Amino acid sequence: GSICIFDKSLRRIYVVLHKIEWVYCPICGNKTRNKIREDTIKKNYPFYCPKCRQKTLIEVTNLKMTVIVELDAKTQFYFIRF
Repeated sequence: GSICIFDKSLRRIYVVLHKIEWVYCPICGNKTRNKIREDTIKKNYPFYCPKCRQKTLIEVTNLKMTVIVELDAKTQFYFIRF
């Protein structure tokens, strides 16, 4: 993943590279079909793993994934960092 920037005054093209990583399932650990960049921000994202067929709620910032686990019906949450 890269972005090309053209500077007309200097007649140069700059390529800005972004680090891209695969998202791994927090339950089975397998690589999924999703990729995230270092500037990706997802909040309360419903994540689905096609291998183990489990759904989890995640947050992603700075290439770090946090799994949101519901405690009870009163919408209390606690976080697990991976």
